[in-house]
Amino acid sequence: MSGLENKEVNHLVEEILKDYDQNRDVDKMAVFDQPDKMVIKDIVNKLLRIVFPGYYRDKVYRSYNIHGNLTVLIEDVLYNLSKQIAIVLKYDCKDKEPDELVIQEQAYCLTMTFFSKIPMIREYVNTDLEATFQGDPAAYNKDEIVLSYPGLMATTINRLAHELFLLNIPLIPRMMTEYAHSKTGIDIHPGATIGKYFFIDHGTGVVVGSSTVIGNHVKVYQGVTLGALSTSGGQALHGTRRHPTIEDNVTIYSGASILGGDTVIGEGSVIGSNAFITKSIPAGTRVTIKNQELQFKDKDGSVIEKNDLAQGDAWFYVI
Repeated sequence: MSGLENKEVNHLVEEILKDYDQNRDVDKMAVFDQPDKMVIKDIVNKLLRIVFPGYYRDKVYRSYNIHGNLTVLIEDVLYNLSKQIAIVLKYDCKDKEPDELVIQEQAYCLTMTFFSKIPMIREYVNTDLEATFQGDPAAYNKDEIVLSYPGLMATTINRLAHELFLLNIPLIPRMMTEYAHSKTGIDIHPGATIGKYFFIDHGTGVVVGSSTVIGNHVKVYQGVTLGALSTSGGQALHGTRRHPTIEDNVTIYSGASILGGDTVIGEGSVIGSNAFITKSIPAGTRVTIKNQELQFKDKDGSVIEKNDLAQGDAWFYVI
């Protein structure tokens, strides 16, 4: 590098460093006061191995039996999750210097409480696996679902994150579900309450808001939104009930949007594709959109009558 080039680079670096001194949100430098994103991802993947011990190969821990392997794995996650929780608990101590010993003890207790929920979480996940297998004729076996279905992966991570959310642990639950979002295209807020036998088919584009309540035996297809009717109020809406309730045995087909905190979809209802619902639906209701009329034209732009479609020798355009 020539002297001139070196001078230009030094000047550029100085200008960028100077830009960090404006005390904006993007200028924050407290790196070690934030949870580690890569560690959270590692914790999520290890928790998946704890939930499904027979499906994920271990390339780190060496043990002659599966119980020994799981013991080391559980202790590893306990230790690292507790450290990350201790970091985020300091968010509640902004007005005073946190007592490190107190924070560490709280983090340990919260981590132990979370791990005590693992058997219950696995019970719910097992029902999701069963619902997925029974609900998808394309599934060859349950191994295929565990190892490849994005819906089960997103739901499992959400069930883990939800228990941390219920313990009022900041930030980490959302980081977990956003990791699932990035891997699956399914966005479920950790605050959402989901019953047993939940099945997301295909999954891409599904959005479930923070105060959504979903009952048992609910089936959701790709592109479904369970969201807020309006977010124009911004942070003034924080903590309010903005998302719908979906009762037991409801099926929601692709592209449907169900919005609003007062909206209840009654038990046993079926919501058709692309429906837009902002009011409650009684139990046992079937909601469909009347089919739009398709018009067929040949290469010359002439309309083809429906009776002529059976001939099979025309060049069709669907409008």
